[in-house]
Amino acid sequence: MAGQYWFPSMSVTEIVDAFSGWGISVSHEQVLRPTADFVLGIYSACLQQVTNISHESLQEPVQIALATLDSPDMYAQALAHNFLLFHLQRFAKAAKITDFSSRDISFPDPERTRSVFSAFINLVKFSEQCESFIAGLREKSAAVAEERNRVMGDLKDAERRVQTVKERLAQDEPKCAVLHAENEEITKYLISCKERQKALLEVISSLRQEKADYLARKTSANAEAEQIHEQISRTRSRIVQSPERIKRNIVTMSSAAAEDKKTVAMHETKIRDLQTRITSLLDIEKNVRSCVEQLQIIEKEMISLDASKKSLADFRDQLSEKKGEVNELILKRERVNKQLSNAQEKLERAQRHAEDKRLASQQTIERLQREYEEMSVERRDNDKQVEEMRAQADEIERKMTEHLKKSEAELNQLLTEYWKLRDETDVYMETLASGLGMQVRSK
Repeated sequence: MAGQYWFPSMSVTEIVDAFSGWGISVSHEQVLRPTADFVLGIYSACLQQVTNISHESLQEPVQIALATLDSPDMYAQALAHNFLLFHLQRFAKAAKITDFSSRDISFPDPERTRSVFSAFINLVKFSEQCESFIAGLREKSAAVAEERNRVMGDLKDAERRVQTVKERLAQDEPKCAVLHAENEEITKYLISCKERQKALLEVISSLRQEKADYLARKTSANAEAEQIHEQISRTRSRIVQSPERIKRNIVTMSSAAAEDKKTVAMHETKIRDLQTRITSLLDIEKNVRSCVEQLQIIEKEMISLDASKKSLADFRDQLSEKKGEVNELILKRERVNKQLSNAQEKLERAQRHAEDKRLASQQTIERLQREYEEMSVERRDNDKQVEEMRAQADEIERKMTEHLKKSEAELNQLLTEYWKLRDETDVYMETLASGLGMQVRSK
């Protein structure tokens, strides 16, 4: 099985050393003959080493799941086992063991168990090498979980606000209808006021033009009166011979002055009327401005009301989406409950099958125990024979060492005698050659 995947297959000694390095006490015998409790403890330790998931951390979700069942005591052990098996399968899938199942826990095969151990050890070492990266991922996951909880809280707050807005809208609906009616009436009144204002502005402009004309005429009349007064003063300065003509001129000028006075009085009356009209027009203009300001305030309120309606529509859409998600989650929970019931039935069948297998395994273990005891006796006899053979081998080795030492000493003596004899032979040959008058070359 290990040859199919990328992780290396480890020997029993390497597996024991690896677990010992993590503080997990494991013997060779346990790895060679694994039991269900042993492999479950090792698998849980590996899982906790990488993911910090243990039996204690799974108790809370198990209790939450049991709270939804009718008979929690009946399913407590099975549900806890299923939770742990689910996380172990995810861990095994990450370690490239795609066919990990409950059989690997209940009925561990030695060869497959060693392969699974190799994969798990390889994954744990890899996680230790990437500890900083994994820590970063865990921090991001915690931040995402916090963000999710915050968003859920915001969603609940938004739902409460939507409910509050709905209640306020329901309470303000009659007021809104009344305000809409008043708004329409005010709008109509403002439109009529604008039309009246336009007409009044035209009248005011015409009256102002007429006033300007009257003022111009008054100015010209005053100028003429001043000229007449100057002429009168000039004529008074002169004595005229014809008093009748002077009288006629005085009468004419008096009548002209009376007419001018009447004209001036009429103009002043018109000016007073115009001032009264201007004052009333200013009051009307002030009223129109106040109406326009009220209309602007009403428009702002209508804009805020439209924004509130829009936000309410958005909240309604979000609420409908959340309701759809809740319905989907309810359907998923029903499917999970159905799967859980099927899994519990399968688990019961598996437990009955496991009980049968356990009895058979117990008998096999007893038979293997007897064979192991017989093998232990034979092994002790073999150990004694091995010790005797080792003693004989040590004795032979000692004798060989002594013989080698003696042989080396004798060889050294022979070499000494050889070189001594060779020197004497060379001396003898030289002496003989000198006596015979021959030349001898040493080779």
